[in-house]
Formats: sequence, C-alpha cells, structure tokens
Amino acid sequence: MSSLSTTDRPKRLAIPRSRRLVIDLLRLSQQVPTTAHDRIIDLSVVAAARERATQRISWSVVFIKAFAIVATKYPPLRQIYMRWPWPHLYQHPNSLAIVVTHREFEGEPWIFWSKFYQPETTPLIQVQARLDRYLTEPVPSAFRKQWEMSALPSWLRRIAWWTLLNISGQRRVKRCGTFFLTTISSRGAEIRHPPGFLTSGLTFGPIDERGCSRVTLAYDHRLLDGRMVADILADLEQTLNGVVADELVAMSAADRLAA
Repeated sequence: MSSLSTTDRPKRLAIPRSRRLVIDLLRLSQQVPTTAHDRIIDLSVVAAARERATQRISWSVVFIKAFAIVATKYPPLRQIYMRWPWPHLYQHPNSLAIVVTHREFEGEPWIFWSKFYQPETTPLIQVQARLDRYLTEPVPSAFRKQWEMSALPSWLRRIAWWTLLNISGQRRVKRCGTFFLTTISSRGAEIRHPPGFLTSGLTFGPIDERGCSRVTLAYDHRLLDGRMVADILADLEQTLNGVVADELVAMSAADRLAA
C-alpha cells in the first residue's frame, strides 16, 4: 500500500487580491434573476471573411460588434433594473460592452473587465486596437480603477459597489457597461450560464468543422423573456454573417487598394 508524502502543512491563507473582485461579482450576480438560452449559430460566412481579412480581428471583437448592433433594435438590451430609490428602469442610448479579460499579474491569474464604448458604430479595427491595449498595457494603468478597488477591504468595496450600482444609471453604465462577453472557446470549452449582474451576458463555444458554434445569452428575466431572446439570437446570427462579415470584406479590400 503506497502513501503520498508532502512537506506542506495545513495552513490558513488570506484571500488573494486577484480573487476579490470575482467574489464581488458572484455576490452581485445572486441579486439578479438570470436564465440562459442558447442557439447553434452558423458562423461559416463571417468565419471565411475573418480568415481572409488582412488584419487580425478576434472573435470577441466580432461578437461584441454584432451584439451591439442588435441591441440598437432591442431597447431592453440597453436597459438596467434599478432598485433605488424605487424600482425603475434606466435605458442607455447606446451600448457599452464589457469583455472579460484574463491577465497574469504578479504571479497570479486575474480577471479584469475591458470596456468598449459604442462598438456598434466603431470600426472593427479600432475595437481590436483597444482590446490589444487591454491585453498588453501594464495592469495598474490598463485597469486602474479595478486595480485600486481590489486593494480595498471587503466592507469598503461593498459600499463602493452599492453606490456605483444604485445612485445613477448613467454612471453605472459608464463603469459597468450594458452587456458583457466572456468565452473560453479558445480552450475548447463552453460556459453554459455566465454569472453576471448586467441585463445580458453573451458567450460562445468552440467553432466546429461545419463553422457552427453554440452561442448562449444569459439575461435578466425581469426585463426579457425567452421568446425575445430567441429572436435576438437569430438576429445576432444574421448580423454576424451580414453586416459584420461585410465590414471584414470591405476592410480587407481597402487594405489591398492602399497597398
């Protein structure tokens, strides 16, 4: 009979600074009654256009551009349920996308939230440039407010979160966005129900050999119902293979003419 030996001893550890905001996110997500629906989406057209593009555009950028365009047609995707001073809805005039961004910093894995203002009207190449900055700039400058907030004790972070989420809908959107996107498709895995406290959260899985992917939309059931979400996902598929694919083709054509 073999036994495992180790030099480690039982010990109590402090919560790493890298996990504090994630813990906050999970606590806040419990206050929002979300459900999730998915659709197998054919991405073959936009995938071909992306493959032929002369400049690299990540799938995350492709999806937030398409979803923001769809959100112009569905006002609930730009609305937020506000609890204070009485229950009401705040509607923002445009989208602000949040992309969950993984960074290694100080020897630990971190999750940060990259912000993209009005991706529905911003050229893909500019959205990609902004994402690249979030992925390469030093963490304390790229994510200054999140970095500073992670240093606060939990009781002070709770006060800061309550103030941010309840006093002003406009300020809440500026800091937290109207929707978020998270994915681990590059790792060959799916997130079936992404946790979050925004009205909608988008995720997608690996793209198979047919050019299809399972796309999931988690949403606040107080603002949206399943039938509308089904229409949104169908519209998202059309937008990806239509407007967004066309922009990729046009972008490549312009680059070839300029060469």
